[in-house]
Amino acid sequence: MKTLSKADLPLPKPRVSDPEVLAAEIIERLTYGIGKDAKVATPHDWLTATILVVRDRIIDKWMESTRATYANNAKRVYYLSLEFLIGRLMRDAMSNLGLMDEIRQALGSLGVELDVIAGLEPDAALGNGGLGRLAACFMESLATVDIPAYGYGIRYVHGLFRQQMADGWQVELPETWLAHGNPWEFERRESSYEIGFGGGVETVNGQNEEMRFVWKPSERMIATAYDTPVVGWRGERVNTLRLWSAQPIDPILLDAFNAGDHIGALRESNKAETLTRVLYPADANAAGQELRLRQEYFFCSASLQDILRRHLQQGNQLSALPDKVSIQLNDTHPAVSVAELMRLLCDIHGLDFDTAWEITWKTFSYTNHTLLPEALESWPVPLFERLLPRHMQLVYAINAKILVDARKNRSFSDTEIRHISLIDESGDRRVRMGNLAFIGSHSINGVSALHTELMKETVFADLHKLYPDRINNKTNGITPRRWLMQCNPQLTSLVREAIGDDFLDDAGKLTALDAFADDASFQEKFAAVKRANKERLSNLVASRMGIRLDPSAMFDIQIKRIHEYKRQLLNIIETVALFDQIRSHPERDWVPRVKLFAGKAAPSYHNAKLIIKLANDVARVVNNDPSVRGLLKVVFIPNYNVSLAEVMVPAADLSEQISTAGMEASGTGNMKFALNGALTIGTLDGANVEMRDHVGEENIVIFGKTAEEVGKARADGYNPRATIEGSRELSQALSAIASGVFSPDDRGRFSALMNGIYQHDWFMVAEDFDSYAKAQRDVDTIWTEPTSWYGKTIRNTARMGWFSSDRTIRQYNSDIWRA
Repeated sequence: MKTLSKADLPLPKPRVSDPEVLAAEIIERLTYGIGKDAKVATPHDWLTATILVVRDRIIDKWMESTRATYANNAKRVYYLSLEFLIGRLMRDAMSNLGLMDEIRQALGSLGVELDVIAGLEPDAALGNGGLGRLAACFMESLATVDIPAYGYGIRYVHGLFRQQMADGWQVELPETWLAHGNPWEFERRESSYEIGFGGGVETVNGQNEEMRFVWKPSERMIATAYDTPVVGWRGERVNTLRLWSAQPIDPILLDAFNAGDHIGALRESNKAETLTRVLYPADANAAGQELRLRQEYFFCSASLQDILRRHLQQGNQLSALPDKVSIQLNDTHPAVSVAELMRLLCDIHGLDFDTAWEITWKTFSYTNHTLLPEALESWPVPLFERLLPRHMQLVYAINAKILVDARKNRSFSDTEIRHISLIDESGDRRVRMGNLAFIGSHSINGVSALHTELMKETVFADLHKLYPDRINNKTNGITPRRWLMQCNPQLTSLVREAIGDDFLDDAGKLTALDAFADDASFQEKFAAVKRANKERLSNLVASRMGIRLDPSAMFDIQIKRIHEYKRQLLNIIETVALFDQIRSHPERDWVPRVKLFAGKAAPSYHNAKLIIKLANDVARVVNNDPSVRGLLKVVFIPNYNVSLAEVMVPAADLSEQISTAGMEASGTGNMKFALNGALTIGTLDGANVEMRDHVGEENIVIFGKTAEEVGKARADGYNPRATIEGSRELSQALSAIASGVFSPDDRGRFSALMNGIYQHDWFMVAEDFDSYAKAQRDVDTIWTEPTSWYGKTIRNTARMGWFSSDRTIRQYNSDIWRA
């Protein structure tokens, strides 16, 4: 019998997508993959069987993509991110493969409704907000534009917490998205790597008597890979999201167990399981900080070992690493990768320091997502040195190389040296991860035009002076597949009916819709789609919260992470002022509004959690006051995630993008809302600036101080008390909140929060209030003229194609990766 070589192995036959064939395959998977008879199968069984049938078709493309990349020895992009907010995958995969209608028919023939089982798929709890959702959009676009890529992150067992409300307070509960397994993932036991912590560093003589360093960790564990295929539009390429799970080297210490220490015998297992259990453990204490640093190093080390193994396995030299590998650091969380790659190149592969450094900075690129100094991670030197002693040596060595060069060759002053140093000495010494990522990368990009220019002027001003060619801009984008075609199929169908199908492959072609913006018939259809989406959200709110909404009211929505700079507080205070005006002037023609909020606050962020409580307290009072006559309702929907966003975004009439100017790097929620036909009310912050330029000043409502004006006001000693006393509506709203009108059970609950606005108002809530309130009344005026309203919102949809993540990824590739 002839033995077949790998090259001779037969390829699987192309799979048929006929509904009858799909139905038969679903029954086969139900029977032999799950072990259930169709007569007793539960909805979850049908969901899993359907996923497995869709997955089979993805795997064919996945293997084909991988083979082609290996055959061509193509350059790969590696995207390192602590978050991947991927959401539900089944509908995404079916849509990108062009299987949606066929699967719906197949399930229908079996008496199963697709929408019912699709709603049972858990949201992967692998992210918090915009950072993680951007990473997910980028992974889908990388596959769509045919770039070989891996995403690397952590396979959190619980991930970010599940948010519930207890008397209006946020309560954090574990998110059990993996409780019943994950049919999308594949364990890769062969891709396992040892990760060390602690211990010490020994010096030994190398081959030519040069000094070599050997790190001997005191703790070790195993990182094991779990792969999820990521399919691009029309299924032409499938890339890989590789998530790491921590495993103990010794799952049970039998000596301890047999000696009666049954709990202590499992300490190695507990250490490993703790590492990958929760996203963003609270870091208000030393133990939480250490766990965060352990998580970051764990996934970075595993990813880099995997990248080097793949590179060498293909016969490439380490010197060619920048030619075959491009590693993108998504924010500062993976910044320790710079030191880890240096360790691997120097200590494991024997390269000298200068050669390793040349390879390292040419391989890495870094995306910055924040101008907030506190959000640029730093770690206490004693913690860093205890946990990663060899990396601390390398950080000092890199720092010496950079600082000596800056002093000798660039004549940097002492102040400039302090600012570019990897060690912050303004208090207790800390390792600056933002500086490490910057110095260790050949490209540093901002995520909007404004953010990028502010980076050069603020957080990285002196590093920009040292490396003036490194900072560049890549304005964020969103995938139109999920954020239009999947979450808003009715609008997608309407657009196809009007302008054809070209926009499905190139979102820039949406501009053809401009011609229909003032068409009465199209406006009527557009309004009907919006109404249907609002009814869908109303049904969700009624079923989850028992609150009835009027879909004919304006749906005014702010959904994002709860943070003071995002200014949910400004929105709530203006809501209180509007509440007072409606009661005081019942004779006016008020526009009915529903104010909808959603978002999570970090567990240790006191003021953010207090803002959630305030929103719920205001909602309780406003919604139960008969004098409001249903003209105003306030709703805070718990447990914001991708699936909830997919319902809320298409239903929005008004999109709140009201962050303090100069503090939001980009935002992507703003893009999702506008693409789905919402009018934006916002400051000139982040990508709002570019959105205004694309949709037109007349089709967006801008208010408030600019970033430059905010900076000047702070520098000039801005006095919020004088501003408050000069605004009757603001002062009355603040007084009502502070005095306990909305918290009769605890009159002083919000007094400190309001005092913060009086005393310093760092986020310019008081300064922007009157401008914001006026902008809201301007919105009312537009709303009362439906022809004008729908003309503006249709133009938003038509002109948002530039904000596709496909465009962003192509720019990354042409300017940075060159894959």
